[in-house]
Amino acid sequence: MSELVGELRARLPGAAVVTEASDIEAYCIDWRGRVSGRPVCVVLPSSTAEVAAVVSACAARGVAIHPQGGNTGLCYGAVPAGDRPSVVISLSRMTKIRALDRAGNSMICEAGTVLTKAHEAAASIGRQLPMHLGSEGSAQIGGLISTNAGGTGVLRYGPMRDLVLGLEVVLADGRVWNGLSMLRKDNTGYDLKHLFIGAEGTLGIVTAAALELFPAMKSRGDAWVAVATPADALTLLGRCQDAFDTRIQAFELLSRSEVNIALTNVPGNRIPFAEAPPWSVLIELGDPDGGATLTAMLEDVLSAAAEDGILLDAVIAQSDAQAQSFWRLRHTLSEANKRHGHHHAQDVSVPVAAVPEFLSRADAWLASRFPEAEPVVVSHLGDGNVHYMAMFTREDWARVPDPAAAVDELQTAIHDIAAGFGGSFSAEHGVGRKLVGELARLTDPVELDLLRTVKKSLDPQGIMNPGVIFPER
Repeated sequence: MSELVGELRARLPGAAVVTEASDIEAYCIDWRGRVSGRPVCVVLPSSTAEVAAVVSACAARGVAIHPQGGNTGLCYGAVPAGDRPSVVISLSRMTKIRALDRAGNSMICEAGTVLTKAHEAAASIGRQLPMHLGSEGSAQIGGLISTNAGGTGVLRYGPMRDLVLGLEVVLADGRVWNGLSMLRKDNTGYDLKHLFIGAEGTLGIVTAAALELFPAMKSRGDAWVAVATPADALTLLGRCQDAFDTRIQAFELLSRSEVNIALTNVPGNRIPFAEAPPWSVLIELGDPDGGATLTAMLEDVLSAAAEDGILLDAVIAQSDAQAQSFWRLRHTLSEANKRHGHHHAQDVSVPVAAVPEFLSRADAWLASRFPEAEPVVVSHLGDGNVHYMAMFTREDWARVPDPAAAVDELQTAIHDIAAGFGGSFSAEHGVGRKLVGELARLTDPVELDLLRTVKKSLDPQGIMNPGVIFPER
């Protein structure tokens, strides 16, 4: 391994190869602090050519490679947790915006570009990149693509897969595939970019991406709505879809327990009610027409829903500052949950109409098996994604006799309930290391065989992020 480190230092300038334990610690542990490892070194290339040089050197020696973006994933897929010698390749120095095309509604940015910087670049030409999530101040474009990130805008714009026009990828043997097309129509065989979107770095390393942009929203309407049940929230969603169609930018459902956790653990969070309602719905509308009267239209829809007993109360934001305070709370939930207690979160999806019944069955199971745990829910209701958490106090979790067995039981039960509705055990967080066993357990054997065939074809040595998606060989 000393020869490898020496070669990497010869190929990359400056301090791009890091070996000191204190300097690489942040690259070795997942965001929640639950899984860690120790690579031979961390490499910070600043160009696609440098990434290719690192991959070539590792491939020649059969050394494992762990690509890493902002390391904000929740399935432990970006950390070097295996036993074999490995190198972490951080894309954090690759931050160039290579192209902005207002007429073509597109941009090209490098993989290390932080999402907020991509937002700013799009805004500079009067466009928006409609990907929003709690970690957007640290999440990088390459990681978001590699995990096919979701966020609050999937209802309107789809996940990251739907925002990618083209990719540049360093393959497992060090070759570079340049697929950075910004074309909307290119019907020339297999659409190779989709192999790498959501592949979690197991097939190659995304180094740059062409992304689709949309007109900036010049009018908006935001509301915090109190409802009694998830079923009422679903009814309200239908009414909003009837009234607003594609103007709905986000429609989020939060349990009372989740709102209270956010209020308790993140200073500055606030809600427009004296206390958290049983269930909260956050609605965001947007329109590129600056003259659209979305606030007035939203008031009409919500007033009619109140008269019909669908909602308990509602507050429509009267300023940008008030709207931002609504969404600030929403985007601090991961941090709040991390601080609050010992929680086990499942990221599932079910058909939209099945969300209320899924929650009812999950709550009943949790109460019967772990009555000391509190159910905590945040759902992208408009696309059927439910983040279902069993929240334990740290003291209660310390009393669990077999924590590993409890985690497995929690995960299996909630995933099985989702599967009963035709749902998925991973809606937007990916498989990573966390859900390797669940992929094998819940995936159709034919589909699993196809996935393995793709992996073997593009990474025959098994050096690309081993242990992620599939067990380490």
